[in-house]
Amino acid sequence: MCLILLAYDVHPEYRLILAANRDEFYDRPTLPMAFWEDHPDILAGRDLKGGGTWLGMSRSGKFAAITNYREPGGPKPGAPSRGHLVSAFLSGNSPSQDYLKAVSAVGQTYSGFNLIVGDASGLYYYSNRGPGVRQLEPGWHGLSNHLLNTPWPKVEKGIALLKAAVLNSDPVNMDPIFQLLKNREVPPDDRLPDTGVGMEWERILSPMFIQSPGYGTRSSSVMLIGGNGRAQVAELTLSAELDQEQHHALQRSFQL
Repeated sequence: MCLILLAYDVHPEYRLILAANRDEFYDRPTLPMAFWEDHPDILAGRDLKGGGTWLGMSRSGKFAAITNYREPGGPKPGAPSRGHLVSAFLSGNSPSQDYLKAVSAVGQTYSGFNLIVGDASGLYYYSNRGPGVRQLEPGWHGLSNHLLNTPWPKVEKGIALLKAAVLNSDPVNMDPIFQLLKNREVPPDDRLPDTGVGMEWERILSPMFIQSPGYGTRSSSVMLIGGNGRAQVAELTLSAELDQEQHHALQRSFQL
């Protein structure tokens, strides 16, 4: 998951509105969002290589999402799968804050990550490249592959577009939110971060929606979680196969 946009406790009807893009290598095996056979209360996609997930909810009202932290050197050799941090929270009994405190005690064994978890007690964030566990304040938040609300162009643009989509739609409509997640605008070079991957890759990774040979946006997700705990969830799965210009889309919707 490489872009997460959140409208948290800013709408009279919805406690949380989420828009997210998952970016990954096209050949990494993945199952689309569904209720898991081995954990029927979990609604999430599944990484068939690592076994975990990048974004999901549970019937008990838990929510979790993760992004990698981009840094020189890439993943730590032999490190455990970061996707299990999401699935372990969704399948467990720990409250959000307690769970992240436990994760922070072992966080350095993982490659860099950002983890957001939530339940009825609130929304919490932890990065093993950041200062510690924090509770999110109500407002508009954005997360890519650096710390929460780092002002990367895709994060700033995403928040602005999400605000427009939410505040100009009554009731909130998923269609314009999915549409904003397709934004392919490449910022000028002088606005790009330097994360140690070289300017060519900084350009490739800079849009909200990524397309390149071998790597790109694999799915888009929208979640609307009401103040009463009821949730509407939809995922748009994208398969680029061998041609970056030919995407095949399949949208699924779920009600919790």
